[in-house]
Amino acid sequence: MNINFQFLIELFKYKPNDPLVFSTSLFLFLFLFFLLIYNFIGKNKSLRLSFLILFSLYFYYKSTGYYAGIIIISAVVNFLFAKGIAATDRMLFKRIYLLFAVIINIAILGYFKYTNFILQIFSEINKTNFEPLSIFLPIGISFYTFKSLSYVFDVYLETLEPTKSFRDFCVYVFFFPNILMGPIDRASKFLPQIDNEPFLSKEDLGRASLLLMVGLFKKVVIADYISLNFVDRIFDFPLRYTGVENLLAIYGYTLQVYCDFSGYTDMAIGVALFFGFKLMDNFNSPFKATSIADFWRRWHISLSTWLLDYIFKPLQFSIRSLKIWANIIAIFITFVICGVWHGAGWNFIIWGAMHGFMMSFALITQKPKQKLYTLLKINNTKFLKFFQTLITFHLIAFSFLIFRTSDFQIIKDMFSQIFDFFHAEVFIQFAEKLPVILGLIILGYILHFMPTKIENVFKKLVIALPWYFQAVLMVIVIWIVAQFKSADIAPFIYFQF
Repeated sequence: MNINFQFLIELFKYKPNDPLVFSTSLFLFLFLFFLLIYNFIGKNKSLRLSFLILFSLYFYYKSTGYYAGIIIISAVVNFLFAKGIAATDRMLFKRIYLLFAVIINIAILGYFKYTNFILQIFSEINKTNFEPLSIFLPIGISFYTFKSLSYVFDVYLETLEPTKSFRDFCVYVFFFPNILMGPIDRASKFLPQIDNEPFLSKEDLGRASLLLMVGLFKKVVIADYISLNFVDRIFDFPLRYTGVENLLAIYGYTLQVYCDFSGYTDMAIGVALFFGFKLMDNFNSPFKATSIADFWRRWHISLSTWLLDYIFKPLQFSIRSLKIWANIIAIFITFVICGVWHGAGWNFIIWGAMHGFMMSFALITQKPKQKLYTLLKINNTKFLKFFQTLITFHLIAFSFLIFRTSDFQIIKDMFSQIFDFFHAEVFIQFAEKLPVILGLIILGYILHFMPTKIENVFKKLVIALPWYFQAVLMVIVIWIVAQFKSADIAPFIYFQF
């Protein structure tokens, strides 16, 4: 047998444009190999956890190269400061430890993510030419920074007893399924699971398999296909297309963002289940939301609850004497921070501020709206809920325009085409020329808006199937994914955050 060892070595080395993600064949191979070894050594806790840490670090190395060392520094810093907070009874020292932990975490995150943006702002103020510095942005740095900080905050607030084991803390921070794009799990939920021996019940096996299949389908078949073959083309040159096509691209991108991010989350939760860990749910049919506040209770739940617990509540409490204005100010600041967390660009700041404004406006008008609904006798009716959902969805969809592009001329051009060059008759031509694209967009929204009862019945049926039927289903899904997969794997949208 001729084995090309050089090829194998290159295959396992870090490549900047080839991260190790769940939708690649290399990951599936390594995952099965690692899972076999992990279960074989399952009764030896020390060996099992050490192996998990090493594999998680390798997984992260495949995405960031030697910048993987940053996550090790982050783990050491946050473990020591949390330990210092717990070890002292003096509030002054606790606050000093907390302050230094926050400064170091934000400094690391800020350098890699925001340095060029800040320098660009100063350059524009001084009207000088700006040459961006060559700074590599490690994938997932925003996620594991917030995850590590939540541990420090919880220890400081005395809602969590700090772990004495640095190894266990490393398992929490490095855990590979959610290291790149979340969910941003809480240590209070994750750390107790470390002591459990690997055990996969029939229900967990079925749920894990279903999540992997659904996640792969969302990411590759829906998100990647409609992006590469339709959405990107419209956003690149909106004036070449009619208003109908521009509007469909907005709907398509809204679905793409959801399927891309929730698809990763589904796979992350499914992969974690195979190793005996249960991560928090991160999405709950967000486009069914009847308000912007309801949307954030359903979208990126781990981030929205993080912002609620560690930004909004302390801020709102500190200015509570302002009454309703305390809520409004706290909401607005929290969502500006949410925008900044997503990316270094004015479009993200405006996107966050837009959500803060919409939530604040809804809060101010809450009582008048309720009086109007009662007067019209439509309060708590399906009619009202339908229109609330419809309006909320379109507010979210159009806000994603700003989320996607920093070129506001593109946004202007898309609105110009929608309002001045709509041409509804083009929809028939679009359906005839791009039936797969239209079909996938419609299918994606049908599946998303499917009644919860029907969705739960389907889940129970798949989970109840014997493992060999689940394996057949998995093979079918992988085959379907292979038919839609392009030569180059489209990176996950949230990798940039």
